Amino acid sequence: MSRVSLFNSPLLLGFEQIERTLDRVAKSGGEGYPPYNIEQIGENGIRITVAVAGFSLDDLQVTVEDNQLVIRGRRQEEDDTDRVYLHRGIASRQFQRSFVLAEGIEVTSARTDNGLLHVSLERPQIEAPVRTINIESGKKAEKNAINVAKAEAV
Repeated sequence: MSRVSLFNSPLLLGFEQIERTLDRVAKSGGEGYPPYNIEQIGENGIRITVAVAGFSLDDLQVTVEDNQLVIRGRRQEEDDTDRVYLHRGIASRQFQRSFVLAEGIEVTSARTDNGLLHVSLERPQIEAPVRTINIESGKKAEKNAINVAKAEAV
């Protein structure tokens, strides 16, 4: 079965990277463990908070891989032979949570506090430049296009 592309319109040129990013988001969005919050901090700040109760600093890893923030947790094996659980409701399984980052977003810090991992990000201010394109007409434009084509062929 072939997949229908959202960006197959001839009016949308150069959006292949966005399409790949959307595919990556769709693949990583299914699991709900561990729970997390994403909040706006100020005008350019973002904070991701992940519930990591029971994980130590040595059990956690935060990396940025190919414009993707990846948070991993893997608990070291404990000696539970002397414990008898009547109910075991605190999850301790390993996890990997991924967040796709827009171009230019920087991870500024990561810290733990009361069983929560806080990862701070900063979005840079981007000013869209306006360019004016010179319009040529007639024979002069045709002659310039031919000269450019000849120069590229050499």
